[in-house]
Amino acid sequence: MTAPFPHPGSGSAPAHFLAQGLTGALLGAAAASTAYSLFTRERPARLRLCRPSAVRSGGGRAAGPGTPRTPGAPGASGVPETPDTSGAPDVWLRTNFRGRRVTLRQGPALACGVCAAILLVPGPGPRVRAASALAAAGAAAFGVYDDLAGSSRARGLRGHLSALARGRVTTGMVKMAGIGATGLAAARLLRRSPLDTVLDGALIAASANLLNLFDLRPGRAAKVALIAAAPALASPAAPLLGPVVGASAALLPDELAERSMLGDAGANALGAALGAAAAARAPRPLRAALLAGVAALTLASERVSFSRVIDRVPALRRLDRWGRHE
Repeated sequence: MTAPFPHPGSGSAPAHFLAQGLTGALLGAAAASTAYSLFTRERPARLRLCRPSAVRSGGGRAAGPGTPRTPGAPGASGVPETPDTSGAPDVWLRTNFRGRRVTLRQGPALACGVCAAILLVPGPGPRVRAASALAAAGAAAFGVYDDLAGSSRARGLRGHLSALARGRVTTGMVKMAGIGATGLAAARLLRRSPLDTVLDGALIAASANLLNLFDLRPGRAAKVALIAAAPALASPAAPLLGPVVGASAALLPDELAERSMLGDAGANALGAALGAAAAARAPRPLRAALLAGVAALTLASERVSFSRVIDRVPALRRLDRWGRHE
């Protein structure tokens, strides 16, 4: 069937797409870096508005909220602690797998960079821009919700479904339903057949979930996104993949240095953007094959640990640890 966006002429060289992809990468890097600087800059101390006895000493998922800290001093991760005389913990701080304090603000910053670059990069038509930006923004928004309001009691698809069977709706289940809905809405913007809309919506949502499954070590999810997107920067999908490459590469050094982490917001946004690029540009057989592969990996993750597999394969282990401060 006819695609809902204009294609360059048959004589267009890959250099044309590569130029669009590199432009998108530069825009994504600039926008993500700017957003990250704004989100992580020190904020003035807030005035205490309640009696000391009324201030909660815990809450959220931030590790060690009651740990004494010197206001304005760098934490163990190197991220300056925000002065705060209210006694409330910073809900954007987490403890990573090595026990270091990192900020989750990288995720929203990266999502902002990807969405801004998609809207500005030359090449895609209005509906393709809107679909890709909606997919990434929706995944990021529900990822933020799960980052800030969720708990680790239910993990994986099986854990969330088991909780639902017991009558408990987890934040992870809300996130999956929300990303599924925004994925379908994004796919609907492409104005294809009902079958294609369902296929594309499922591909966007499944890609968002799969990339989040890799976000267990510093830089791993971003590296997966770069490996998936970079080889296609000379393809018709280049304008949609360039922002993913640029935003991921720009914020990767801070994540490898363990000053920040993607969280669900960043990982889900990256996966949704990759899925949306495939949905917009790939033919139906390839989209169906990609969905089957993503679904197979997701189901395999319920039984096999990706981290164990990576650690057992020397090439994957070296790539996974590249740039990290071991």
